[in-house]
Amino acid sequence: MTSRPQSILFCCDHNAVRSPMAEGVMKKLFGTETYVQSVGVMNDLEIDGFAIAVCSEIGVELSRHRSRSFEEMEEHGEALSGFDVIVTLSPASQRRALELTRYYHLSVEYWPILDPTGIGETREQKLNAYRQTRDQLADKLREKWGD
Repeated sequence: MTSRPQSILFCCDHNAVRSPMAEGVMKKLFGTETYVQSVGVMNDLEIDGFAIAVCSEIGVELSRHRSRSFEEMEEHGEALSGFDVIVTLSPASQRRALELTRYYHLSVEYWPILDPTGIGETREQKLNAYRQTRDQLADKLREKWGD
């Protein structure tokens, strides 16, 4: 377990499933001790309904989340250099984060977290895939920064 950074940015492909889940679960586990945000490589999807559903099961509210990209974050005055750690949750976000931070001295970590989209045919199978992703994120957060 390493000491918890003061600011963390989670990122994935669309900022619609994994990164908002990571942001929400991080806030639930650790409160306001750490500044937490999330972004995507692209902003072409709204927050996923299954992500909202499985996070609400553990008291994490995602329905008000608005997806945004790296570029939108910077346009709104939030610089990547302001984060202590960037946690990437997909290969595309890993590439983009490394590209954007090559001149900064900050840590970029890749966590290979399951992308639940497209898994399962029934509603319950889909929910179970999303629960698996949520739980994988929660376990990794606890393992990394304690709880």
